[in-house]
Amino acid sequence: MATEAPPPPRNGTEAASDPVSPTTEQFVQVQEGAEFVELRRTYRSFAFPLTLAFIAWYLLYVLLSNYAGGFMGTKVFGNINVALVLGLGQFLTTFLIAWLYSRHAANRLDPKAEAIRHRMEGDA
Repeated sequence: MATEAPPPPRNGTEAASDPVSPTTEQFVQVQEGAEFVELRRTYRSFAFPLTLAFIAWYLLYVLLSNYAGGFMGTKVFGNINVALVLGLGQFLTTFLIAWLYSRHAANRLDPKAEAIRHRMEGDA
């Protein structure tokens, strides 16, 4: 989808004063290019499966809470039951996914995005 709006200014500078600002056509050309398609594929191949897995895990927890009260009330040790352990597991899973995504982005997404940015800005 192409638009005639100029790209947003960076670092508080005006886009009109930047002599190497890419044009709309250049943005569209990069967006349709193989390198950008690969960047999106790399992002989606990580984000979509993990999102679906987490939603399934969350729904399992909710369904167990609603329909398996006896199981969820089973004591693991002391006053700690299965529901509490699985509930805390939700938090741990959230932090784990955020950490994994951070590593994935730093190792796979950011270098590809930087290469595209440098090429568009004329740095490379």
